[in-house]
Amino acid sequence: MKTTLDIAGQTFTLHRHPIQKNETLQAWDAADEYLIEELENSVLPDNAHILIFNDGFGALSCWAIQKGYRVTMVSDSHLAQLSTDQNLKDNNLEGVDIISSLAPLPVDADIIVMKLPKYTRFLVWQLQQISHSARMNVQVLAGAKAKDIHTSTLKLFEKHLGSTHTSLAKKKARLIFCQKEKQLESAPAETTSFDVADYKMTLQNHANVFSSESLDIAAYLMLEHIPSDESIGHIIDLGCGNGVLSVEAARRNPQAKVTAVDESHMAVASASANLLNHGITAERVECRVNNCLDGFPSNSADMVLCNPPFHQLNTVTDHIAWQMFCDARQVLEPKGRIVVIGNRHLGYHAKLKRLFGNAQVIASNRKFVIVEAYKQPDSKGMR
Repeated sequence: MKTTLDIAGQTFTLHRHPIQKNETLQAWDAADEYLIEELENSVLPDNAHILIFNDGFGALSCWAIQKGYRVTMVSDSHLAQLSTDQNLKDNNLEGVDIISSLAPLPVDADIIVMKLPKYTRFLVWQLQQISHSARMNVQVLAGAKAKDIHTSTLKLFEKHLGSTHTSLAKKKARLIFCQKEKQLESAPAETTSFDVADYKMTLQNHANVFSSESLDIAAYLMLEHIPSDESIGHIIDLGCGNGVLSVEAARRNPQAKVTAVDESHMAVASASANLLNHGITAERVECRVNNCLDGFPSNSADMVLCNPPFHQLNTVTDHIAWQMFCDARQVLEPKGRIVVIGNRHLGYHAKLKRLFGNAQVIASNRKFVIVEAYKQPDSKGMR
């Protein structure tokens, strides 16, 4: 795996953090390189303020701060923020202001640089933020894989900001050039909502939450099979999304404390609102932005619910699910259980059996399986 980016006469050492054993994915892509090359050819004022959206692992931020610009990096991803911070340190760089997507945007950016996010709704929300907050006529420069930039993508930039055109493809990446010509008078709505009538829920969703406009079918199946047990004192919803599983788990286990964990700031904010909005008292709830279960005490939870992602940003990978399972085993009490849902083809049954020494399918349909495993006090598990 390549960890050295040589570009425009500069060299950066870049990793995805936390570093995985036998990592095969590099911490930048062709769109990062294309954006940097374009910025190198741009005429920017001394000490220009560059506002960067969705910097995957800090390549853009490292380049910009090395050039002497003022840099604000906006990301909804805790892991992207950790990676950016660590890669800055590894390259002896400092001074980037790293903020979450929920924070107010600076209004004095001289240029806005963006990696296109995965979800269209999140892109629209960010474009609306720019339209509301940024200076008129500021240039917006966006990059992504060429296959992810469609005519509809360009129309969104035109609709919310102004004149837009695209570059030729280079190394399967493409750039979008846009000029802010429109001013949104009021800030975009932070959340939208939808109902889950069968469970008497109305769920609030920030823009970057998975399946933010309707309940995904995996979560719907999982809701039917959340255990209810008076002996359960602490439940962790790992990768909580909007918190729908947390709400139902809290309802079925009124004696239990519920901790909702996700690496997305917007997911955790959504989960927090939904738990409180559905009558789960604040004393029973903790919502935490975190890298899986880093920092959680061993033997501190009775049950972990998990609907793992099988991608990181736009890259398909199973290492996040494996880390979730390993962390859950560490944090579970002896005889504590993990309940996992996933696509059949992902093979979670085998992974859990390897780690916990046991696993059983408790429900399934044509696409998904729900697997339960128990922590055995004398089991050593494998990483």
